[in-house]
Amino acid sequence: MNKSLTTLLLVLAVAAGCSEQPGDGGAPPAQGPVEVGVIELESRSVPRTIELPGRVVAYATAEVRPQVDGIVRKIVFREAGTVKAGDVLYELDDRRFQAAIAAAEAAVRKAEAATAAATLAFDRAERLAATNAVSAQTLDDARSSLLQAQADDEVAKAELETARIDLDNTVITAPIDGVISVSTVSVGALATANQTSALATIRQIDPIHVDLVDSSANFLRIRDEVEAGRLGREQGVAPSVTLTLENGRTYARKGEMKLAEMVVSETSGTFSLRATFSNPDRVLLPGMFVRAEVDLGSMPNAFLVPQRAVQRSSSGDATLYVASEDETARLRTITTSGSLGNDWIVIDGVADGDRLVVDGFQKISDGAAIRPVEATIGEDGVVRQTISSAGYGEGAPER
Repeated sequence: MNKSLTTLLLVLAVAAGCSEQPGDGGAPPAQGPVEVGVIELESRSVPRTIELPGRVVAYATAEVRPQVDGIVRKIVFREAGTVKAGDVLYELDDRRFQAAIAAAEAAVRKAEAATAAATLAFDRAERLAATNAVSAQTLDDARSSLLQAQADDEVAKAELETARIDLDNTVITAPIDGVISVSTVSVGALATANQTSALATIRQIDPIHVDLVDSSANFLRIRDEVEAGRLGREQGVAPSVTLTLENGRTYARKGEMKLAEMVVSETSGTFSLRATFSNPDRVLLPGMFVRAEVDLGSMPNAFLVPQRAVQRSSSGDATLYVASEDETARLRTITTSGSLGNDWIVIDGVADGDRLVVDGFQKISDGAAIRPVEATIGEDGVVRQTISSAGYGEGAPER
């Protein structure tokens, strides 16, 4: 009997405890509007730039090769130094070419003598033919001999000129200004006309080129922006280019875009652009890899939206929240066109005066009740606003 009474008392105690719990299935109490930080958007003229990979190439390159065969007698230049166009670089043994000139000069004199004799013979035959003292055949033969002698004379003079050119080519000069490489031959080496390997290479590096690579898809996107009037630049002014070197330092001088190759690679889908830079201090050297920021112009009615305020939907679209007049959050899909610093450049989806939610959007959804609080964003991308909601108290520090 005592055991049954004890069991009954325990059941009554549990039932009494359950009756003291909140009703409605234990639902939490209703919450108020979510406090969010907002900034007001304002359209402005935004510079439009793109960043492209690039490689430094010489403004001009000349590979020095001999035009005649000969033994290198003298190397005149200083290796890895600066040379000017016309400076003597190499001297080859020229004795064989001096002898060739002497032989060619003798051949010219011999041809001139033969021409003079043929001229006299023709004149004599012409006078005799006028009195019928010689036959017409004799006159024709004299004329033919004169023409042959004159041709031989011209050949001899041409061979003399060739010999002189060959002699001049024993002195090898610089074809352009620039910095010359190390010599691939030494004194006493045999140089061969039109040999495969160059004796030395001269590179002009002031000014200097930077070859850039961009995708054809990006080219079409920029072209569409220009045609739609969203991107413009001053007519006749070449785009300026700023370089970032391999060590992260910005190159002190800006360059200009000179040309774009109107052929797209069939393998990579890219095309090449070329910019030119002044390089008096020889900071840029051929072969260096750089990053180039190309100024495409300005977008007159664009918005700068902090990157922290933009999210991606499941379909990959860029979205953000704005605070409506009825104090609710509204989800917007936007169109971006590149970035500037810590901001996205937005060209569609927002308007002047929109209050953009930049803080607290992680706690809201489309249509949620909100309490907007004016905020500011520093250059470091940190949101600063005064929190006055419950739990922080009046005059709480900025966050």
